[in-house]
Amino acid sequence: MIFDRVKRFLLVLEGAERDGPVAFSPGQAVTGRVVLELAAPARLGALSLRAMGAACVHWTESRSAGSSTAYTQSYSDQVEFLNHRDTLLAPPDNGEVTVLQAGRHEFPFTFQLPETLATSFEGKHGSVRYWVKAKLHRPWATVKKVKKEFTVIEPIDINTPALLAPQAGAKEKLARAWYCNRGQVSVTAKIDRKGYTPGEVIPIFAEIDNCTSRAVVPKAAIIQTQTFIARGTKKQKKSVVTSMVGDSIAAGKREVWHGRALKIPPVGPSILQCRIIQVEYCLKVCVDIPGTSKLLLELPLVIGTIPLHPFGSRTSSVSSQYSVNLDWLSSIPEQPEAPPEYSAVVSGSDAEQSLAPPCRSELGSVLEGPFFAYIQEFRFRPPPLYSEVDPNPASDHIRPRCMTC
Repeated sequence: MIFDRVKRFLLVLEGAERDGPVAFSPGQAVTGRVVLELAAPARLGALSLRAMGAACVHWTESRSAGSSTAYTQSYSDQVEFLNHRDTLLAPPDNGEVTVLQAGRHEFPFTFQLPETLATSFEGKHGSVRYWVKAKLHRPWATVKKVKKEFTVIEPIDINTPALLAPQAGAKEKLARAWYCNRGQVSVTAKIDRKGYTPGEVIPIFAEIDNCTSRAVVPKAAIIQTQTFIARGTKKQKKSVVTSMVGDSIAAGKREVWHGRALKIPPVGPSILQCRIIQVEYCLKVCVDIPGTSKLLLELPLVIGTIPLHPFGSRTSSVSSQYSVNLDWLSSIPEQPEAPPEYSAVVSGSDAEQSLAPPCRSELGSVLEGPFFAYIQEFRFRPPPLYSEVDPNPASDHIRPRCMTC
């Protein structure tokens, strides 16, 4: 072959804008096509497709076995989420090759994602990636390859009772310097719920009591913790997502935050179900104490993907925890039973007594007070006995009345 007859070879996913990534949810169908443009007729062997998804971790640690001996320990692990293979163009059964004419050829494909997948992630010591790769086999030529990555976002609905529950905590610390007691610092913090989505504002309610002899500075921050697990060993990386600094609190004073706002920037959602990679968040309220370590209070957070419903509130979230039991509807008979006779419920003596007005002696001192009055209770005669037969049936010789007369 003097020149390559494959003019264009690319992979297109439905929903992708230009060359940007496209996002899918677990359980969703991925649809796309492989585009092949030939400048001249070409002999092709096969066109195969493979979709992959996996979480991988890897890091190294230096170990010392003595004064002069050192070695490097490597840790790695992998979890496979997706492995789909498909043949878009198979060679003929007689062992020959397929000849395609010059022009544009498209080969559509579709496959189903598993119901359980981890969110796509890129970290320092690991990643969660998904991609589709197509291979074009040709006789007496190199294999052409094209690869397209796509994003998977595991839905996390914060409109659940567990994520709508308020989070609160309290801590205190005794400030010491050169074995001298300088007093105590305490902090109490609370947030409305545990689950939030990027772009939301977290109102922080806190109370910082400074009983030391020096001024302290309160701070609040959202911390992301990436945990990588391999061979029973964990490697963590913590980073500050966003933070704020409060006003300095003088010695012996108290500061109260009435919903101090902390906005969540665009960050990836929490990853909690992957065996080797976890991404967790927390709200950390700390107090800088001069001359000693900081006082730290952490409240757990979950960054979700489905925001709070417009009518969501703490009241509705609590009521959503209880479901109405409708099993009693199945016990209602189709034909209602006849009501009991009145005489079977109320005896004759009770009926006469209830219809008779009370004696003045029975009222006692009720009428003596100026703020009390007796209102006689009205009762009716007992209803007639229940019967399925109409006691006053309509007569046949009675002429029906004309409604227009």
